[in-house]
Amino acid sequence: MFIDTARIGVRAGGGGRGCVSFRREKFVPRGGPNGGDGGDGGSISIEASRSYQTLIDQKYQQLYRARRGEHGRGKGQHGATSQDLIIKVPLGTVVRDAETGGALVDLVEEGQRALVARGGKGGRGNARFATATRQAPRFAEPGTPGEVRTLLLELKLIADVGLVGLPNAGKSSLLAAFSAARPKIAAYPFTTLTPNLGVVEVPPFGGFVVADIPGLIEGAAAGAGLGIRFLRHIERTRLLVHVVDVSEAGGDPAAALATVEQELSAYNPALLTLPRIAAGNKIDLPHGEGLDRLRAVCAARGIRLVPVSALTGEGVPSLVEEIASLLRTTQRTSRDLAQSVSAG
Repeated sequence: MFIDTARIGVRAGGGGRGCVSFRREKFVPRGGPNGGDGGDGGSISIEASRSYQTLIDQKYQQLYRARRGEHGRGKGQHGATSQDLIIKVPLGTVVRDAETGGALVDLVEEGQRALVARGGKGGRGNARFATATRQAPRFAEPGTPGEVRTLLLELKLIADVGLVGLPNAGKSSLLAAFSAARPKIAAYPFTTLTPNLGVVEVPPFGGFVVADIPGLIEGAAAGAGLGIRFLRHIERTRLLVHVVDVSEAGGDPAAALATVEQELSAYNPALLTLPRIAAGNKIDLPHGEGLDRLRAVCAARGIRLVPVSALTGEGVPSLVEEIASLLRTTQRTSRDLAQSVSAG
């Protein structure tokens, strides 16, 4: 199950109480105070890990509590500090404060950790308050409470390339054609219900990660079809590939391209500033003037066009080479990824 949003509560541990105690031993008159300090409560942090792919754990465990610190004891014994609690989430998780909606941190690197709830401090025992003029203090400090927050977790997949297009344009077929990914492929609209990831190897340059986004239709920004909730997963990409059906049965490819651009702009206009490639798919089928119309539109908008057939593999190597070439000139760092949070 692909879960990309979750709402959780975090409650850090409170500090332990300081102890009021006096030394009582035979032949030791006026032994003095010896109450120990309370231990600090456990803090709660969120850490990014490649071992997790979705937020399903946080979807079903919605409250996280760290243990409080132990109370101080007599004979100068301090309470133990509680162990911190670490919540593991997938790379690309944005943590927001539920009350303000502001982004607290964007976890885009393995092992990156953020403190989200600080544990309370332990109270001081009465031994801490002994002075020359106050030799028998009969009070100690209580521990301070830990922080309590409600957080919104939002997963944005980290991919180099995003495949966008209308339903049944052939995005999943194209992903399967040039990667080892095996998404569900069928002849009916909205076969892809959740984003799919695939890794494309391009020797000797390494490879890149491709995200296949569920199809967009006109009015997606207003909630039509599957809406635009999955578009968050291409905000981090370095380039977009518009997959357009150029066959006669696919309708007007120019209109299809314009529809997708309109919905991208409605979600986040910055997406249209990314480098883009148009993949004119299904050239193995009768396409009449569809490919020529798409070529004219792409030329007018400065979008590179690569005719392909996801079914036969024709043009797919050229598309992969074009993507790899463009990626080598489009560098984006983890810091850039973190800055994309404000756009989401």
